[in-house]
Amino acid sequence: MRHSISIDFDKLRAAMVIEQLIPRNISESKVLEAFRKVPRHEFVPQELRQNAYNDYPLPIGENQTISQPYMVALMTECLKLKGGEKVLEIGTGSGYQAAILGEIAGEVYSVERFKDLADKASKVLSSLGYKNIHIKVGDGTLGWSEFAPYDGIVVTAGAPDIPESLVKQLKDGGSLVIPVDRGGFGQALTLVERIGRTTRASDICACTFVPLVGKEGWPE
Repeated sequence: MRHSISIDFDKLRAAMVIEQLIPRNISESKVLEAFRKVPRHEFVPQELRQNAYNDYPLPIGENQTISQPYMVALMTECLKLKGGEKVLEIGTGSGYQAAILGEIAGEVYSVERFKDLADKASKVLSSLGYKNIHIKVGDGTLGWSEFAPYDGIVVTAGAPDIPESLVKQLKDGGSLVIPVDRGGFGQALTLVERIGRTTRASDICACTFVPLVGKEGWPE
């Protein structure tokens, strides 16, 4: 007779924050509180739930992944959200990054190119009670101009360069966080800050993301 194993996800989530985020200098209280609250295991396939709080990405279908918890935290912290902002996410994926952003920002708009992933993420987010997260299927490299400008933009896929459409949809004083290809040197997580009509870009760290496909990204 087989016995099901009970997993204490609350305990694993708390340990994730203590062991993976805080030692790597994730210190913003709103970010840490979001990670303590959002049930990451709800965003991964059933057969991988026991690994949901481990320190690595996991597959979610369509050759896409849910990012490593630390990377989600780092990208979120880079936006320097105070609460109530309007944020754009490119690459909904599982919906986990959107949920983290939704705990802090006022409204989150997320674009996903795979309808199946968008539908799954919408169902999970709805079941968890999020009403401030809006998802559409489309070319994320073009952003979501209808609700621009945004206080912050997060891109969860690696781009060949910084999409001009996204920069244009950034509010003055806003920040864009995006993985950018560095040729033979892999990808660099890049912070782009808009100051008036100019932008300032700086590399944060090396990273590895799936390709950002679209008109202003990589070809299909």
